[in-house]
Amino acid sequence: MPVSQDIVKLAIEFPGSGKMAQLVDFDQKKPLVAIIRDVCDVWQVPSSEQYALQYSDNTQTYITEKNRNEIKNGTVLKLTTSPSKTADDILLCMKGEDSVEKSKALQKLAKISADVTFANEFISRRGVPLLAGMVENGSETGENLAFILTAFLELMDHGVVSWDNLTPPFVQRVAKSVNRHSADATILQKSLAILESIALNSYELYKLVSSEVTFGNLISHIQSSNQEIQCNAVALINALFLRAPEEKRKTLSDNLNAKQIRNVILNHVIRGPRQVGTEMAHQLYVHQTLSFNLLEERRMTKFDQNDQVQKDQIVELRKVAFDNDQDPTGGLQPPRKPADKHTRDYKKLGFTNYTNPALDFLETPPGVLALDLMVYFAKYHAESYTKLVLENSCRQDGHECAFGKSSIELTKMLCKILKVGEIPTETGQEYYPMFYTHDHAFEEFFCICIQLLNKTWKEMRATHEDFNKVMDVVRDQIQRALAEKPNSLEGFKTKLQGLSYAQITKMRIQERSNKEEWDSQARPVCELREQIKPDIINLVKQQRLNYLVEGTLFNKFTNRRVKDKFWYCRLSPNHKVLHYGDAEENSNPPIEMLPEKIPVSEIKGIVTGKDCPHMKDFRRAKGVTSLAFAVLYDPDQSLDFVAPNENLYAIWTDGINALLDKEMVSEEMKNDVETLLSMDMKLRLLDTENVPIPDKPPDMPPDPPNFDFCYDFS
Repeated sequence: MPVSQDIVKLAIEFPGSGKMAQLVDFDQKKPLVAIIRDVCDVWQVPSSEQYALQYSDNTQTYITEKNRNEIKNGTVLKLTTSPSKTADDILLCMKGEDSVEKSKALQKLAKISADVTFANEFISRRGVPLLAGMVENGSETGENLAFILTAFLELMDHGVVSWDNLTPPFVQRVAKSVNRHSADATILQKSLAILESIALNSYELYKLVSSEVTFGNLISHIQSSNQEIQCNAVALINALFLRAPEEKRKTLSDNLNAKQIRNVILNHVIRGPRQVGTEMAHQLYVHQTLSFNLLEERRMTKFDQNDQVQKDQIVELRKVAFDNDQDPTGGLQPPRKPADKHTRDYKKLGFTNYTNPALDFLETPPGVLALDLMVYFAKYHAESYTKLVLENSCRQDGHECAFGKSSIELTKMLCKILKVGEIPTETGQEYYPMFYTHDHAFEEFFCICIQLLNKTWKEMRATHEDFNKVMDVVRDQIQRALAEKPNSLEGFKTKLQGLSYAQITKMRIQERSNKEEWDSQARPVCELREQIKPDIINLVKQQRLNYLVEGTLFNKFTNRRVKDKFWYCRLSPNHKVLHYGDAEENSNPPIEMLPEKIPVSEIKGIVTGKDCPHMKDFRRAKGVTSLAFAVLYDPDQSLDFVAPNENLYAIWTDGINALLDKEMVSEEMKNDVETLLSMDMKLRLLDTENVPIPDKPPDMPPDPPNFDFCYDFS
């Protein structure tokens, strides 16, 4: 007789009782209360209502009516006290006088608070205010305080209790742990994480956090040998700036870009003894994005005709380039030039509106940021600036690289490449170490790039009509150099030296030969493409499935991205089962270590973006929904993903669709098919080189006058 699909075969243990485990047919249609009662009856355990089932691994997750459908065949559960009974017992010990029992209760609380069922029971009994009170009055220290802060952070992360409910004394006590350099590592780490959450989620308490915690103490924590403490310290700095009101933003912006913070991050994190982890890479990305965004105000500010400082900046550009000779009396000021001469100078400087250069800076972006960068180049690299301007002023009309126009367009480009003005995403990890090596890194970056632009202009022998082509090549050069993550601005300059226009041209030709679609429209070629295309699609499909078999490490998401918590998912080699489970960072667990399973036969479909169940209530979903997808399976359950990047998102969604015999629709899939198809076509057509391919097949010859012919095989 076939086994019902509602029956799950599993084992149930009773730790500490000395009783042998039970092998149980877990009926999904039977009430959970009745199943627990039956288990208790076998072991003759009274008061079954005080017990519950829990996974026997370290997840400490209770089995409820909501998650019972996630239980798979072969699972091992354990009988333990119910969430309500456990909450009561822990609270009783916390309020008692026995210090040993209190310590045990707090340790258990720290482990079990991540479970949402227990958390709701504990919170409903006003457990969070009790924990906060224990922190406020300073009654617990050392290991007990570490347990309290760990449990408090886990409970608050469930989103049931508002961060606004906390009191100033609590914040001050937690901040005191951060300001004390001798604090226990766990206490310090959890304190930093709590203050970060308060800064992000409570406007009123933000002011208190920012006043209690000094940047000097946070800098000292970034120098810690503990990478988690370093990460939490950088995260708190980011949170303080992200939620800063306008009146404090200027002060915080100075701190954010302070040389001391920059040097500490560079020497103790980026160049530290350990590799930068996933969470730290994200925090460095956020920190650098916020630093770049400090340019946004100038980028969106138009030139003010009444601002004398801005007018003087334009005059300074002309003076540095053309007024190098001193007057005959030995004075420091050069002789005054007539107005028409100034106009000619501004034309040589490459301004579009050379009669009134201020008009060139009315467009936003880049606004007066372009003027700031030009003045910086003229002031701190005067020799290179003068050489660049004079060199172009001596070229014949139409062949000069206009410094003014080029600088404005280059500023736009650099801001776009570095995403100046964009809000940091929840999953971004792209940061550039070289921007931590100089007090004015962006300005120096501009100076290197404007000289690169002039060099490329000469190599291309460009004219005014080629301006956009030159800018396109320069963009390619900069992006290729940045992709190699140089450790310093000098390293970036060295990378650019190997990316001359000739080298870029060779690379583009090579890439084009590898990727572009065969441009012949001849009918035989088109027919050949259609014949081999299904085989290419099957090849890409197999690659996607092989990638799923290898598996991927994903970040955990609840109501927000969970720090330093990951899970791994991979497809079985026979393509019949998805295996998944919790995993450590940078790990690659085998299938045997992944306890959860979903048969592919039970998968009903895949949804993406805002249609995903875990995205509907996600609070700060910007930048995350585009990477989210969910696998729907019976009965009405889903396995929720947020891919680390767009490439993995495409591979996994394609792979799931391939498993379900559905069409793969990602752009990456189309690009892969076109690349492989182009390569295959070129290989097949190698023998036709220099042979013209007709647009249509040759005409059929007429029939012979008769068919009275034969072959003599003798």
